[in-house]
Amino acid sequence: MSIPDKVAAAKKINEFLQAVVTHGGLRFKYRIVVDPPLPENRDWEKPEILVDFSGPDSALLLDRGGELLRALELLALEMLRLPSGEHEKISFDCQNQRSLRIQELRTAATVAAEKVRKTGTPYQFSPMSSRERRIVHLALRDEADLRTESEGEGMRRCLVVYPKDFKPAGKPAPRTLP
Repeated sequence: MSIPDKVAAAKKINEFLQAVVTHGGLRFKYRIVVDPPLPENRDWEKPEILVDFSGPDSALLLDRGGELLRALELLALEMLRLPSGEHEKISFDCQNQRSLRIQELRTAATVAAEKVRKTGTPYQFSPMSSRERRIVHLALRDEADLRTESEGEGMRRCLVVYPKDFKPAGKPAPRTLP
C-alpha cells in the first residue's frame, strides 16, 4: 500500500522541518523527493518520500548513530499517522548514512552466517529497529542452510540466525556480536 497523497505528505514534512530548523536554530538544509529513483536490486528499502539533509550542523543529525535523524523521521511518521507497516515509505538520510548502515548490516549478516555455519549454534544480534531487522532477514533469505527469526518484545526485539534444522534443547543460548 502506498501513501495516498504523497505531495500533501511531503508538504506536511516540509512544514514540520521548517519549524524544527527555524526554532531549533539549526544550520542544515534538506531536500524532499517524492518517488525518488532507487538503484536496481534494492529491495530492502523503497521509500516513496526521501528527505536528504546537508549543511554545517549535519554532524548533529548523525551523532550517536544517527539518533536525531531517526527521531526526526519518527516524528514525521507519527505526524502523518502512518501505520507501523508503512514506516518504510518515508526515509530520512544525511551524508549517505542510510546506505552505509545498510552495507554495515549486510556485512554483519554475512559474518553471523559464517559463525553459525562454523559453530552450529544460533547467533543473536543486539536489539535493533524493525527496519534494520528486515535488512538482515533479506540479506540472509537465500541462505538455504540458515533461517532467521525476530525474537523479544519492544525495544529488546532482536534477530537470531539459526542453522536451518536447529532444534533447541530447552532454551537456546544464542551468541551475541562482540
